[in-house]
Amino acid sequence: MRSSTLMVCALLGMTSTACLAQTASTPRSMKASNIVPADTGPGVAPVLPPSPAGNDAAPRAYLTAARGSLAADRTGEAQQSLEMAETRLLPRSVPAEQANMPDPDPAVSQIQNALHALGMGDTGRAGQIVDAMNR
Repeated sequence: MRSSTLMVCALLGMTSTACLAQTASTPRSMKASNIVPADTGPGVAPVLPPSPAGNDAAPRAYLTAARGSLAADRTGEAQQSLEMAETRLLPRSVPAEQANMPDPDPAVSQIQNALHALGMGDTGRAGQIVDAMNR
C-alpha cells in the first residue's frame, strides 16, 4: 500500500511539473510586438517566427526577407528579419565610453524607423522604408 501511494505521488509530481513547464514556456506569435510602448504588454515577449533568410544571411538578404514578409502581412517574420539586419549592421565591439551612444550608420537608423512604423501598425510605411533601403 505504501509503495502504491509513493508511486501515485511521484506520478502526480511529474505530471504537475510537465504542466508547469508548458504554462511557463515562452509564448509564440506570428505578429510583430513589443517594439514600441503602445504594443508592449506585461510579461514575456512572444517568440517571433524565424526569418525566411535564415540565421547567417547578409543585411540585404534580411531586408529583402522583411519586405516579402511585410507584403504577405507576416509581421512577426518582418520584425525578426529587420532585427537580424540591424544586428548584422551593428559593430562587433565599441569602446566602453561609446556603449550608450546610438550607432551613426544611417542604415541602422532606417531599420529602427521601419521597426517603429511596424510597431505602430503602419506596415505600409515600414515597407516604404525597407524599399528605400533596398535600392
